[in-house]
Amino acid sequence: MKIAMIADFLPHINGLTNHVYTLSQQLIQQKNDVFVITFPNKNNIKEINGIKIIQSKGQDIHYLRELSILLSGEKLLENLVKKENIDIIHAHSIYPQGKIATKIGKKYNIPTYITCHGPDFDKFYKLPFFKQQINQILDKSDNILAVSQNLADKIKKTNIKNIKEKTSLHLNSIDINKFKEINHPNNKNEPIVIFVGILYKRKNAKLLLDAKKQSKTNYKLIIVGDGPERNKLEKKVQKEKIDNVTFMGFRNDVENILPYADLFVLPSTQEAFGIVFIEALACGLPVIGCDDGGAKDIINDDVGLLIKPNNISSLANAIDRILSDEKLYCKFKSNARKKAMQFSQMKIPYQELKN
Repeated sequence: MKIAMIADFLPHINGLTNHVYTLSQQLIQQKNDVFVITFPNKNNIKEINGIKIIQSKGQDIHYLRELSILLSGEKLLENLVKKENIDIIHAHSIYPQGKIATKIGKKYNIPTYITCHGPDFDKFYKLPFFKQQINQILDKSDNILAVSQNLADKIKKTNIKNIKEKTSLHLNSIDINKFKEINHPNNKNEPIVIFVGILYKRKNAKLLLDAKKQSKTNYKLIIVGDGPERNKLEKKVQKEKIDNVTFMGFRNDVENILPYADLFVLPSTQEAFGIVFIEALACGLPVIGCDDGGAKDIINDDVGLLIKPNNISSLANAIDRILSDEKLYCKFKSNARKKAMQFSQMKIPYQELKN
C-alpha cells in the first residue's frame, strides 16, 4: 500500500521526527511505499532510506515552517494523491497537518489518521479559535492516535461524535540497537546529570538550573539542545554563578552522549510522551520526569522518580536521592534497559493493513 504522511521530518531531529522515521521504516520493511510531506530543509533531501520526501515551499526557519505547510501542503498532498494513488493519509499533528489530511482524505475518499503528539492538543485546545478548528479536524478524521494514555483520555473527554470509538493508543518506540549501554569509567566523584531537548520554555530546563543551586550533591549538569531559551539559560548560569553547567548545543548523535551520563532529567511541563526518556533508559540511565502527562506512562518505581511539576525542591531532592542512594541507583540502572525494551517494536496502526 501507499501511505502519505504530513509531518515534521528529518533532517530536523526531535521525538516526533524519530517517531515518523521508525514507523516509516517498519512500513517499508513490510513492502509499503511511504511519502512524507514536510517542512523545507536547507539540504534539499529527497529520500532517506526508501522514504520519499516532498518539501513544502518556504524558508527553513523555525517559526515559519508551520506556515509553509499551511500554504502549500494541501496542493502538494492533492498532487501526490493523484500521481501515486495513495491508500492512507496520516498527519502527525492536528493543525495544520490534520486539517490538510482530512480535507483531501474526504475529497478523495481516503482513510485518514491523525497522531496527536501532545503540544498540538494541550497547547492550542485552550484557545477558542484553535479549539473550534481542532474539534472540526478530529471530527472529520477517521482514526485518532494518541502517544500516551494521558493524552488519549483528554481527547476522549471532548464532545466530538464517536471520539471514544476512533481514538486509540499508539506509543512511541525507539531503535534499541542505536541506543544502548556501554562500559565506561564510573563518575562517582562527579556524576553527570543530562538533559536532552529543544530549549523551549515548556521543556523547563530553567527548573534544572534552579534545582542545581539547591542540590546537596556535587554533579556536572549537561544540557544538550538548542532553541529560543538557550540565551536566557546561559545568562542565568553566568549571572547566578551556577557552577559546573555545560551547554552542548544541538547534537545529532545523542546516542553517543547519553551512555556516558549517570542520570537523565526532563522536567517538561507539557510532555505527552517523551521519547527521550526511552532513549535514556535504553542507555541504562535512571530517569526523572514530572508527575504529569506522558512521563507517567514510562517512569515507575523500577526505573526512576516522578516529581511535582515546577517544584524546585521536588526536583533537587529527587536528584540528590538517586545520586546518593547507591542501592536505589543500582536498582534503577539495572531495570532501565528492560523497561526500554517494552518500546522497541513499533506497531503498525492502520486497520487497512491488518485485514
